Amino acid sequence: MNASLPLVALIGRPNVGKSTLFNRLVKKRVSITHDMAGVTRDSIYSEVRGESRSYVLVDTGGLVPDSSDEIEMSIFDQAREAMSGADLILFVVDGRTGLHPQDEQVGQFLRQWGKEVRVVVNKVDGPEQEETMAADFYALGFPMDCVSAAHGYGMGDLRDIIERCLPEADAECEGVAQTPGGLKIALLGRPNAGKSSTINAIAGKKRLMVSAEAGTTRDCVDVSVERGGKTYTFVDTAGVRRKSKVTDSLEYFSVVHSMQAAKKADVVVLVLDVMDGVVGQDKRLLSFLDTEKIPFVILLNKIDLLTKDQLAKAKKELVDEFAFCGHVPVLYSSSVSMAGLGGLLPLVEKLWEQCGQRVTTGELNRLVKMVTERHQPPVTGGRRGKIYYMTQADSRPPTFVFFVNDEKLFHGSYVRYLENQLRKVFRMDKTPIRMIFRSSHDKDK
Repeated sequence: MNASLPLVALIGRPNVGKSTLFNRLVKKRVSITHDMAGVTRDSIYSEVRGESRSYVLVDTGGLVPDSSDEIEMSIFDQAREAMSGADLILFVVDGRTGLHPQDEQVGQFLRQWGKEVRVVVNKVDGPEQEETMAADFYALGFPMDCVSAAHGYGMGDLRDIIERCLPEADAECEGVAQTPGGLKIALLGRPNAGKSSTINAIAGKKRLMVSAEAGTTRDCVDVSVERGGKTYTFVDTAGVRRKSKVTDSLEYFSVVHSMQAAKKADVVVLVLDVMDGVVGQDKRLLSFLDTEKIPFVILLNKIDLLTKDQLAKAKKELVDEFAFCGHVPVLYSSSVSMAGLGGLLPLVEKLWEQCGQRVTTGELNRLVKMVTERHQPPVTGGRRGKIYYMTQADSRPPTFVFFVNDEKLFHGSYVRYLENQLRKVFRMDKTPIRMIFRSSHDKDK
């Protein structure tokens, strides 16, 4: 069952303003914009919360059909992947330069896909320019809208049109995600780490296709499992791998639903292949989850393939590599022998419970008094940091706000000290914690 949001793809040749339009639609600066053509190379995704519908918007690199340049061919491959999963394609063109031969090539390519396409004539600054600047583009044969992404003209109408063109939400999928008392658990990891096998083992039957070939799972798939009178929804995601041609970056076009699923899940299980050890992409995924403050568990899978000594070595490596995330719980498992899997759901429940924990302001300020008396904030630039008081602003994850004399004085080891004390005193040893330091300039500095 695919519970993903609809996907809207921005397509067009270089330098027509796709990234500016992307930023305008998501209402924040996500995609880099520049007058130089070709700045956007990787496809960039963001969730858009509209008036009546939410959707995922993808900004693709500029298309140069029939190019033999390696980078431009890679961009074309990414854009094609984005288009294959798109529910609506916005074909962006430049109203100032008029119809370009590359626009005609892109238009011919889009007609072969059989997708819903709308031409968006960009850089039209007002209604008086529409007739002259849009005339040439009728030849493309698609419905057309005129906007100025830079100045906002026509954007309200375009937002309404996008939401009207999206397919209706799947009520069955929405119902699964909103099961009372149920947790949504997304499995994230590199291809062939054993995500599908793990879900099958927990479900007690083969609900998902498993293959020795990496990349069998191409989209996010929901599987409902009942245990102890509770319903859990497992989300099997596509394997997240590095690009073959562009190093040190996530392969956005094939894993956007995986990353979105991770953000929308209650808890994520990061599945690692014990046979490969901890590799760079595992570290990048863990860094992503840690930065986003997503509650997660590490599942070291395929332990049945190791000897006792090899497993001990693998455990030590994991502890060393992920020392900066010491609060994350770890399970060692085998989807073949079922070893370790019996403890997964109880651990997830405990983690979720900690994420929802609330601490009173009185308790927190008693903690502030105790920890600052034991270890004062350091002196930086001749000034010592002071904590006036703190409060909990939110839960899931627990979010604490420290009101201080100068937020710039709080960093590094002292912040880690405060976090460790919070975890120790309030028994938050598994949940992510967000800490915010806010300068209170009305106080004595």
